[in-house]
Amino acid sequence: MLRVPVLPADQPPSQPLSEDGILACLARHFPQTHPSLLLGRGDDCAVLRAGRPLCVSSDLFLEDVHFRRSYFAAQDIGHKALAVNISDLAACGARPLAFTLNLGLPCWADMAWLERFFTGMAALATQQRMALAGGDLSRCERLHISVTVWGEAAHPGGFLVRGGSMPGDSLFVVGSLGLARVGLHVLENDGSAALADWPAACAAHLRPEPQVDAGLMLARAGFNARPPALMDLSDGIMRDLPRLLGLSGELRAGAENAGTRASARTSGLGAAILLPQGLLHAEVLRYAAMHGKNPVHEALLGGEDYALLGSCAPDMLPSLHAAIPGFMSIGTVTAGGGITCNNEELDPCGDPRGFDHFEQGCGRENFSQ
Repeated sequence: MLRVPVLPADQPPSQPLSEDGILACLARHFPQTHPSLLLGRGDDCAVLRAGRPLCVSSDLFLEDVHFRRSYFAAQDIGHKALAVNISDLAACGARPLAFTLNLGLPCWADMAWLERFFTGMAALATQQRMALAGGDLSRCERLHISVTVWGEAAHPGGFLVRGGSMPGDSLFVVGSLGLARVGLHVLENDGSAALADWPAACAAHLRPEPQVDAGLMLARAGFNARPPALMDLSDGIMRDLPRLLGLSGELRAGAENAGTRASARTSGLGAAILLPQGLLHAEVLRYAAMHGKNPVHEALLGGEDYALLGSCAPDMLPSLHAAIPGFMSIGTVTAGGGITCNNEELDPCGDPRGFDHFEQGCGRENFSQ
């Protein structure tokens, strides 16, 4: 069972941090050599072994913005800081190779906490066969984590992108919808007590599992056919689906500048979502019933699901359903420009809009919904 931390902020550290101590702790958890590295940690730069194009992604993971130590164990923080970045690689159909870690440590941190933090991170890195190539250490007022990951294409030139959806394509997700949102709410309200009553929801929020195998399978499926459009579902369908379809403006502008395959296909697209309650996790249904909420709306708002959201040609559906655990068809791309769910018109530009780290303004603790 997931456990809750650790040391209160005012408890003296059992063993103070030192740079040499931290580096020794890193060495115990992360090997210096790895097939992805020609030169690993300890020099001014790492040197990568890359035979194919690489994709790169970076994320911040900040105390009281992305997590709270009151209910995140040190192992959970280490796991999630890396997992959210690996999820971006999964959305590109990339095979994870390595990562760098920049770590700002407050005065309350000690070696015992750091051991647990690295244990959670290293377990996921080992599972994904990733090397820690390097990074930086500093003192910081609050815990500050920045991870950069890179991966290689499953096939030469085989990365998946958000653009390329066409009218008539099937919409799909891989992973649970709305479960992490429930986990956030119950953890915020009940703290560690929520772990007993809402185990799946709490696990979804504290320890998301990136859909790497699904991303690789989707990339392979598109190798000899029109590739699926794919993205990481981290901010909820209400906010992320317009990004997949190019309705947010960013994809269209980028496609026009880069001349990518998305440029002509994204304007004017819409979606007809079909999301019956039977596709939702039992804890999402139970939470919605207890609080008088529509479970489908909760799933659409989501936030930090770290599922995959995509579209593909309809004739790909049978093989994808058979090959990818957790693969769910959720509707169709349309040419109408609007988005509906279960025949109800949605306004992705209205409130509520899913998760936005900046929506509540600067200087405030900022959690989804």
